[in-house]
Parts: sequence; C-alpha cells; structure tokens
Amino acid sequence: MDRLRRGRAAAARGLARVTGEALGPYQSAVVRIGFAGTWLFFLLREYPNRHELYGPDGPWSWELARQLVESNHAFTVLLWSDSALWFETVYLVAVLASALLMLGWRTRATSVVFMAGVLSLQNRSVFMGDGGDNVIHLMAVYLVLTRCAQVWSLDARRARLRGSASAGAAGPVLWGVLGAVLAYGAVTGRFGLGWTAAFTALWVVAAVWWMAERSGGGARGEGRALLDVLAHVVHNAGMLVIMAEVCLIYATAGWYKVQGSRWQDGTALYYPLGLDYFRPWPGLSELLASSGAVVMLLTYGTVVLQVAFPFTVFQRRIKNVLLGVMMLEHVGIAVLLGLPFFSLAMIAADAVFLPTGFLVGVGALGARLFRRPVGVPGSALPVPAGNADPDSDPDPDPAAVAGPR
Repeated sequence: MDRLRRGRAAAARGLARVTGEALGPYQSAVVRIGFAGTWLFFLLREYPNRHELYGPDGPWSWELARQLVESNHAFTVLLWSDSALWFETVYLVAVLASALLMLGWRTRATSVVFMAGVLSLQNRSVFMGDGGDNVIHLMAVYLVLTRCAQVWSLDARRARLRGSASAGAAGPVLWGVLGAVLAYGAVTGRFGLGWTAAFTALWVVAAVWWMAERSGGGARGEGRALLDVLAHVVHNAGMLVIMAEVCLIYATAGWYKVQGSRWQDGTALYYPLGLDYFRPWPGLSELLASSGAVVMLLTYGTVVLQVAFPFTVFQRRIKNVLLGVMMLEHVGIAVLLGLPFFSLAMIAADAVFLPTGFLVGVGALGARLFRRPVGVPGSALPVPAGNADPDSDPDPDPAAVAGPR
C-alpha cells in the first residue's frame, strides 16, 4: 500500500513537472545555437558554390527534382520557380533565418523559417548531403516544437526588459508575412495538403498565443495558463524526441559497424586515412595510419562508444564521461577527415545531454569575458524560473523527461 502511494505521488510530481515548466532550457538553447550556427556557417562557406549545390547549375536538375518531389511529397519552395532570382531569394532568406535563430530573435517565427529553408535546400538536391545534413534536417523540424529561447537569446533579453518576449510590432508583422506566404501556397496547392495543414496549425497557434499574451485576467488569463501548459508539454516531448533521436543515431551506427568485417578486425579507420578526399592534413593522416595499434584502438573505441552510449544515458556520471569522449572524437573527425560540418552537427546534437551545471558555468564564464560596461544593470545570462538553482537539475535526465518531461 505504501509502495502504491509512493508511486502515485511520484507520478503526480512527474505530471506536475511536465506540465509546469519547460525542462532543459540551457540544453535546448545550445541545440538551437549549435544547429542554426552549423547551417549558417555551411551556407556561407558554400556561397560561391550555391548554384552547383542547390541551384540551376547543379547535376540534379530542376526537372528531376520536381519529378522526385511529386512522388515523395517532400517540402521545398525552390520548385515554385526555376528562376535564378527566386533561388537567390530563398538562399538569402535561409541564411538570414539561420542567423536570427542562432541569436534567438523572434524564435517562434524564425524557427519555422529556418526549418523551411533547411528542407527547401536539402530536398532540392537530395544527393548533396551527408550524415550531418540528415541530422540538421531532422533537428530543424524538432526545434519548431521546443521553447529554445528561454535563455541565451534576444527573446529572453526582451522579455526581461519589456516583460514579454513577443513585445513590439516585429512579431505580428513577421507572422503576417508568413501568413501571406501560407495563403499563397495553400491556394495554389504548392505546399500539398499535409504541409498546408502543418503550417496552418503553427500559424493559428501563434495567433492565439499573441492574443492571449495581450488579454487581461479572468477567463482569458486562464486561457493563457492553458496555452503555457500545452507549450510545456510540447517542448518536453520535443526534447525527449531529440534525445531519443541521438540515441538512435549512435545505436544504429554502432550496431552496423559491429557487423562490418573491417570494424571487426580493427582496420576500418585505416582506409579513409589513405583517401585524398579525407586527408586535409596528409602528414598527420600518414602519421596516424602508420601506427597499427593506434588505428585498432580508435576503431574499436568508436564502436564501443557508439554501442554503449544509449545504455548509459540514465547513469549521469558515466554518460557525461562518454559524452565528453564522443565530442572529442567528433573534433578529431573534423580535423583528421575534413568533415567539420558533420562534426559540428553531431556535437550540437550531443549537447542535449550536457549537464545544466556545466552549461551555467560556461555561460557565467562567457558573461565575465564579455561583461557589460560598468553601470549597466542586469545580467546577460539569467537563470530561468523553475531552474533558479542549477544544481537542482544537473541535466535533462531522460527518465525525468520521459515522466516529468
């Protein structure tokens, strides 16, 4: 009987936490900054090559892309027109949305534009991506569900100064423009039924939220409280999906490697080190490939890390150690194999498991390095309500998210 009461009490606490706060505010902020920054840097680096990658000069022609999208119903606005001006407009909007999402400006709207930009470019040329692009593709969708601007964002700063993150006219104007684009896509049938329904739902929710924030007390205040509860639940569900996705990526990668003969005999790393495409530093690659013991240890170590990580997420100390090692491994991949954007994408995904205490410490260090001038009040890095004590929630424990979100 006591066990039953304790179970009910734990379930009640979990439900209260799931509905009462958006968990992992620092983790969601790092994921937002990481993926928006990765995509922004990629678009800027490839700006001279944009026509060959996603534009009219690419090997995957506009007509081939149109035929593929008609069969798989993928989303891309680049197929609305084959003009060079339209392509340049979409590319520049994607760059701007990435920068604004990284800064956390009007995040509800810019996260939708960011997602549209990622999907539009990647679905235009499906053979131009790699594993890092696939991760960005997925996370761009998940970020729309999260309240990823609670900290380390211009929205959070505006909320402190004005009392509301949506204060000002920029938000309604931006959503008005998005509504006009949505109406055009719906009337012309360019979005497709599924994407029209999804974007319409996002637009309606944003409109209802805007009206609720400007309402008074009474029944309208209760409506705002209900919206907060729903937003918390959706955010926590989105964070849970992101964590599950990261675990799935490592689990599938690890178990597929286990079945490969080159991974079984410990020589898999040796072969890419000999390919010119993966040798940004030939001397370093040759030095590493010359040591059979080092190659074997790195090969087996990669498999062990990827297979073991999903089983350690509920053990915080072990998980944190493996997380640090995997991030260092991705840094090594960026340097040794010349895959910086893949590595940045994976590090950004891994960041969802970083401890809150560590992130708060990094934020405090950044605040000291870029301290405001003397006499300017306020802190650049506040701790959001519900997490006033960073040590009370050291990281978004998957068990806590699964229950209390």
